Amino acid sequence: MRVALITDGIWPYVLGGMQKHSYYLCKYLSQNKIQVDLFHFNQSQYNIQQLEFFSEEEKQFIRSILVEFPKSLPFPGHYLYNSYRYSKRVYELIKDNLNDYDLIYTKGFAGWHLINQKYFKKTSSPPIAVKFHGYEMFQKAPDFKIKLQHLLLLRAPVKQISKRADLVFSYGGKITNLIIELGVKKNKIIELPSGVETSVINDRVQAVHTPLRFLYLGRYERRKGIEELNKVLVKLLSEEPKLPFEMHFVGPIPKEKQIQSPRVFYHGEIRDRQELQTKIRNCDVLLCPSWSEGFPNVILEAMANGLTVMATDVGAINVLVNNENGFLISKAEPEVIEDGLRKIIHAEPEAIQNKKQNALNTIQQKFTWEKLIQDLIKTIEKVKIHKN
Repeated sequence: MRVALITDGIWPYVLGGMQKHSYYLCKYLSQNKIQVDLFHFNQSQYNIQQLEFFSEEEKQFIRSILVEFPKSLPFPGHYLYNSYRYSKRVYELIKDNLNDYDLIYTKGFAGWHLINQKYFKKTSSPPIAVKFHGYEMFQKAPDFKIKLQHLLLLRAPVKQISKRADLVFSYGGKITNLIIELGVKKNKIIELPSGVETSVINDRVQAVHTPLRFLYLGRYERRKGIEELNKVLVKLLSEEPKLPFEMHFVGPIPKEKQIQSPRVFYHGEIRDRQELQTKIRNCDVLLCPSWSEGFPNVILEAMANGLTVMATDVGAINVLVNNENGFLISKAEPEVIEDGLRKIIHAEPEAIQNKKQNALNTIQQKFTWEKLIQDLIKTIEKVKIHKN
């Protein structure tokens, strides 16, 4: 079995949630002795020729094809423009070998030109599947500037590519509904969530801390609802008597955006996996009050380390988080976030502990890469009979 994995980079050579998902796809397909032709590029100091983040056995099943990502002067839409140029470079490298594959799996805009060539019958190939992760450009925007970017730049090409591809991967939840609303037929959609490696799952859940410890994990990114969260935290921290909680931030939060309080802690960006796991496990509740999302790695990582989660019900978050293992809020507005935090702070410790244990159980039972890759392999086996 042979798969072409056309990406906009893989972790850690390129950082991002999509890139980490691509890394695990490649890793676990190769572990199952499936040949992967990996089309990618490098934005790091690592020697990408060595693929040092894969084992020697895995590398036997990975063919690395490097494609330089184009650069241009910055202008509105320059990333989209360069992404299309990148997809044309990929096409030139793959066009003569298309029928060698059982499935062509494209991420984001990386397969744009290839999909167009097939749609206009200028080439033939086995099924081409596309994955745009969260389809955030069709979700609610946090401000007018981002909404304009969605409306004027991103929505049209994403809709076009999704409709023209043979198959569309979805994380499930509300994302599937968004894809259907774009005009993609339901029988073209393949629901497959993401996961974590079994080796990173905690074997036990820590007792609820006193005071309760909240965690925010990630960058200072507008769509993540961190501005609304900060506004609520300042209000709650000013109340007397003091509400019994601490707030911990892990990630590159700018100094000017940091809250000055003895109950708010900034740990900076942590790249060491063991250190990061320790920081996560020493908290109780991950906060993810995003305006839009796909299937956040931070939620997977937090639940795998025994944390419960308060998150906005957007994207595919409700595939992961429910009333048994966490707290879903309706939107990323300050008053809604505040109401959610108050309910958690005043909840009985036993209730929080139960949700933490259920969160860990959810990951162990449903969201490990070892299990999910088998579902993908079954999908590839099914589409093999439809090769053109």
